[in-house]
Amino acid sequence: MKPLNIVFFGTPEFAKTSLEAIQNSPHKIAGVVTVPDRASGRGLEIHQSPVKVFAEQQQLPVFQPEKLRDPEFLQQMKSLNADVFVVVAFRMMPKVLFEIPALGTFNLHASLLPDYRGAAPINYAVINGEETTGLTTFFINEKIDEGNILLQEKVSIFPDENAGSLHDRMMEVGAALVVKTLDGLSEDTLTPKPQPEVEQPKNAFKIFKEDTKINWDQETDRVYNFIRGMSPYPCAFTTLKIGEEEKQLKIYSGRKELFSHSHAPATVEVDKSTFKIYTQDGIYYPEEVQLEGKKRMLIKDFLNGFQKYDHIRILAEP
Repeated sequence: MKPLNIVFFGTPEFAKTSLEAIQNSPHKIAGVVTVPDRASGRGLEIHQSPVKVFAEQQQLPVFQPEKLRDPEFLQQMKSLNADVFVVVAFRMMPKVLFEIPALGTFNLHASLLPDYRGAAPINYAVINGEETTGLTTFFINEKIDEGNILLQEKVSIFPDENAGSLHDRMMEVGAALVVKTLDGLSEDTLTPKPQPEVEQPKNAFKIFKEDTKINWDQETDRVYNFIRGMSPYPCAFTTLKIGEEEKQLKIYSGRKELFSHSHAPATVEVDKSTFKIYTQDGIYYPEEVQLEGKKRMLIKDFLNGFQKYDHIRILAEP
């Protein structure tokens, strides 16, 4: 096998794991492209992406363009003489960039394409109660997540796991799939295949704050899956009315119980050890929460902060 010359594009921890796997493979990394350093947090400290931190530890050349169409940056990419560009959790690339390498540019996406195209495939697979998801490497084209497939790997979703634990497992599987794809391109053993035509593929659009509010007027399973699919990030929330005060309550985890009842959905029953929220066909019991302005805690610690419980309710939709 002839080692390939690679430029890697990525930003978060999910991408860093793939970069590390390539670094430990026979293939050569000619350069690493990631986002510019940003000031964030209360102190506006400068933060570097996980990909940049690892690349600098390995003494790899790092590029942080503000604009991917910048002529100077494009010339830098051409001068690296890459066989292939590898993209993991980066931003949309212009054609003038992804067409530079001789073999093309491939992306790692955290779903079995064509399902769950978009920014949040792991979250939506859990939210929708899927039992199986997977990862796909595919050649980038001018449409988002629609290029020809190179390789796919299935991953089971455990019944009670959240998006965070699934993310961490898929991160490792994805890194191995990236190296397997590079090996196949080097040995010319891969045949790119068009994505299957699906009339209504499942979508994984970017999640905004308003998308994370819990709708209690649903089946218990849907509520349960929604909360674990949003956990730990961006995290599902509901709005509590505590006396006259309104506060958001993030719910990271809980358990469910199915049974028929006559309570209206979102009815709350609270005592010193239990927090019950009724759904259409059962109860959801929050187990780990974070009240607005407080730290994340177990439900027993949350309940210990109250002297009376009859003034806690979930605020109805306006």
